[in-house]
Amino acid sequence: MSNRIAVVPGSFDPPTLGHLDVIRRAASLYDQLHVLVVHNPGKEAMLPIAQRQALIEQSIDDAGIEGDIVVAAWSMGLLVDYATDVGAGILVKGIRSQVDVAYETPMAIVNRHLAQIETVFLLPDPAHALVSSSLVRQVASLGGDVSPFVPGPVARFLDTGSRGI
Repeated sequence: MSNRIAVVPGSFDPPTLGHLDVIRRAASLYDQLHVLVVHNPGKEAMLPIAQRQALIEQSIDDAGIEGDIVVAAWSMGLLVDYATDVGAGILVKGIRSQVDVAYETPMAIVNRHLAQIETVFLLPDPAHALVSSSLVRQVASLGGDVSPFVPGPVARFLDTGSRGI
């Protein structure tokens, strides 16, 4: 495993500007970054995984984020299995609040125990600290304008009515 390869996992349902901020900053820190769209069994998804993956790819391109970035999807097994398969030694998680720290810390400890993979927490840009995919889904489902919270390709997709919410 290399500490120069990192994975940014998330449900990205939908991708937000906060996600893009974490991806941009992580891409500058590591030689290769895997942005991994994962299925969260605890949440009912608004968008299919393949659509989330495509929106992340478009958003990265649209924002001009540079680096060796792989966007993939994973729904089979443990996150650390994917990380091990690609040779990653680091998971990167965006942390918005103490609630996120409390949720992510036990997973980080278990991931380190299972596969000697470290977790790095990145604090958000203050402009994105209060935005979550859940909030965006709620605003979008009620017909609100989510463009201040999501990358352009996501805003355009959600505005087309293609989202099935």
